[in-house]
Amino acid sequence: MPAASPSRGASARSKRADAVRNQQTLLEVAAEVFVSSGVDAPIREIAARAGVGMGTIYRHFPTRADLVVAVYRHQVEACAEAGPNLLASADSPLAALRQWVDLFVDFLVTKHGLANALQSDSGGFDALHAYFLDRLVPVCTQLLDAAADAGEIDPGTHAYELMRGIGNLCIGHDSDPRYDPRRLIELLLQGLQRP
Repeated sequence: MPAASPSRGASARSKRADAVRNQQTLLEVAAEVFVSSGVDAPIREIAARAGVGMGTIYRHFPTRADLVVAVYRHQVEACAEAGPNLLASADSPLAALRQWVDLFVDFLVTKHGLANALQSDSGGFDALHAYFLDRLVPVCTQLLDAAADAGEIDPGTHAYELMRGIGNLCIGHDSDPRYDPRRLIELLLQGLQRP
């Protein structure tokens, strides 16, 4: 068997890198559609906004549940990676926390539809929930600790409690267009601030 030429190897790596970028773009678009239209949004809407054919989506994600799980994992990773980046770039730790909570709320809107998409796989849902906690509780803890160390909030707020409270405030957003959880979340975050 002849050895692959360097240019063919580089081309295969470029193609793989392009495929990974395309899949990431597809997941980002799907997340946006899920946030605005719910996880039951038509696949053709996602394909159109991503600029790909429906076959491309089904080639990567054979079922809606596969797509929803991939978006869920993608959003968990984006939230996890955003925490330290926001701490490094925001005006203050509290500003970083607020920006992170905003990303977290977008994620929760998608997450609420996950249970329906995985109705036949409660074990899969439980594993994803554990993954979510393992990845995001430490990030939220880091943000809270930084804000407390900066004297912007009182120490002692537990990340899990805050995240659960935010999650509970997001429940009902899908079924009542008059309800805006972000207003109440803003009140919650104001309550954390030191006077």
